[in-house]
Amino acid sequence: MVYQRGRSKRVKSGSEESFEANEGRPRPVKDKPQPSPERLEQRARNVLLYQLAKSAKSKHQLREILEKREIPTEIAEPILERFTEVGLIDDQAFAATLVSSRRAFRGLSKSAIRQELKTKGVEAQVIETALETVSSEDELQSAQELALKRFNQMAHLDKTTRDRRLAGFLQRKGYSSSITFAAIRWAESQELK
Repeated sequence: MVYQRGRSKRVKSGSEESFEANEGRPRPVKDKPQPSPERLEQRARNVLLYQLAKSAKSKHQLREILEKREIPTEIAEPILERFTEVGLIDDQAFAATLVSSRRAFRGLSKSAIRQELKTKGVEAQVIETALETVSSEDELQSAQELALKRFNQMAHLDKTTRDRRLAGFLQRKGYSSSITFAAIRWAESQELK
C-alpha cells in the first residue's frame, strides 16, 4: 500500500497505473446479463401485486411503475391486461373509491377530484361516470360544512379577513366562486343563530 499526498484513503500502487492507462476515466463496468423473459414476467407480477397491496392504483400508474422498474413494454402490457381481466386492476372501482374518499376525508370538490383522477391517468369517460354520483346540492353541502367548521376556528378574526381566508380555503378545495360565497354566507347565518 502506498499513501499519496492529499488523499486520506490508501491506494494500491497498481491501481494508479490502471487509472492512468484509462486516461483518467473509470474502468468500464461489465454488462449485466439480461434476465430471461420468464424472470421479467415474474418480477412484473410481483411488482404489481406489491403495489396493489399497498394501495389502489390506476392502470396508468401501474404501467409507469413497471417502466421505472425497467420491465419492457412487450412484457408489461400482457400482464397489465391479465390483471385487468381478473379484476385486480379496475379503473372504474379505483375512480369511485377515490371520489368517495376525497369527498369524505378532504372535502374536495368535483373539479379537484376530476383533476386528481386525470393526473393518475384515468380515462375521461371513467372519471365522469364516477363523478355522476355527486350532485350540485352535495357540492354545496360539503362546502357549507367546511365553511362552518373553518368559520368557527376563525371567530376571533375580523369579517373581511375571515371571509378572505374562508374563500381561499374553499377555492383551494376546488369549489367555484358561487358555491364558495354561498357557503360563507350560510356559515355566517348559522353563527348568528
